[in-house]
Amino acid sequence: MVHLTRIYTRTGDAGQTRLSDNSVAQKTDSRVEAYGTVDELNSAIGVLLANYEVDPHAQAALQIIQNELFDLGADLSNPVAPDPKWEPLRIIQSSIDRLEGWCDEFLEGLGKLDSFILPGGSPTSAQFHLLRTMARRAERQAWVAAEDHGLEDGSTGPQGGISPLPLKYLNRLSDLFFIMARRANMLAGISDVLWIPGGERNPGQTGG
Repeated sequence: MVHLTRIYTRTGDAGQTRLSDNSVAQKTDSRVEAYGTVDELNSAIGVLLANYEVDPHAQAALQIIQNELFDLGADLSNPVAPDPKWEPLRIIQSSIDRLEGWCDEFLEGLGKLDSFILPGGSPTSAQFHLLRTMARRAERQAWVAAEDHGLEDGSTGPQGGISPLPLKYLNRLSDLFFIMARRANMLAGISDVLWIPGGERNPGQTGG
């Protein structure tokens, strides 16, 4: 249980912060940047849920995802240790499997794509595309942290590294947001906005 009795602490005024294992890191550390980007993504999901029309099935999935993103941030914030005194909070494979299940489920009924699509259509779809790009950025930042601190996948020592499962989770999540963006347009009765290569040089062509 977390008890927050005071929000400001002044302990970060020197450019440092504490990780989940209570070790000290610079606020510019790639690990801190990674879980901070995940927090930004989570906040953007909150904006979507508070301001846009989202069908109940997608809402339920997003609420689970928001909670898991908090777990994922805690995972990135906790350096891998060989024999931790307490079991750390980590992303688990079943959460990734559930994302893949949602991808398959929400993909049903969507037409095949013959082109890349542009972000847009309905407001909800556009916001899902924003979430997709933010999830991609969070994944990239997590990989930077893995390169800096080591990836705990057997290729590096376990001390201080990054677990590989948060990186896989973020990758699948961006795929899910892409599918949800297309599905939001379908539910709104709006066609995907198709990319036309060189379209600005061919004014007679339109997407749709």
